[in-house]
Amino acid sequence: MIVEEIMKRDIHTLLPENTVRDAVRLMREEKIRHVPIVSSDDIVVGIITDHDLKNALPSCLREEPNSTIYDSPIEEIMVKNPIVGHPLDFVEEVASIFYDAKISCLPIVSAGKLVGIVTTTDLLYTYIELTGAHQPGSKIDIRVSNQPGMLFEISRVFQENKANVVSVLVYPDGDNTKSRIVSVRLQVMNPLHIIEDLRKQGYDVLWPNLPGVSL
Repeated sequence: MIVEEIMKRDIHTLLPENTVRDAVRLMREEKIRHVPIVSSDDIVVGIITDHDLKNALPSCLREEPNSTIYDSPIEEIMVKNPIVGHPLDFVEEVASIFYDAKISCLPIVSAGKLVGIVTTTDLLYTYIELTGAHQPGSKIDIRVSNQPGMLFEISRVFQENKANVVSVLVYPDGDNTKSRIVSVRLQVMNPLHIIEDLRKQGYDVLWPNLPGVSL
């Protein structure tokens, strides 16, 4: 999946000469937390977030007409030269940028112009959709040996049980470097018979691990 599939295209922006008051008002009225700051020719020169405003204005949620800081230009408190992305970047690469740079939004630029924005909320929604976590079903976590063919072998059990696989995630086993955890979400409400078949074939099912239930 690439960024242009999840980015917001309807973007609210401000100019560097707009005031802090303008930013407070825009965020409040549009219920947004991130505003790209662009030049007159739509080139990204900065970014302002609700966090930046809170640092500059301890009482930013309360309008204070007589406070001079509200009349200061945005360029005095904005983050200048922010990290930007491209519409054809992969979503997982963008997620890595968010993690490494500890940012909460990423302006998306094409041919030097602002074309979209991605936020942590967009990434969260994308994760939920990709994993199928918002759909009815069951999740099974299985510890497997870190060797080729294991995913294929496990999938045979699901096929034999006529269980539709919604998503598959594979991540390191924190207890054993020689194994991996395969997290499978199935379009099945009661997976007990599948868990039983997996354990009969020697697989270590970590979740669900139901107390008092012998499979």
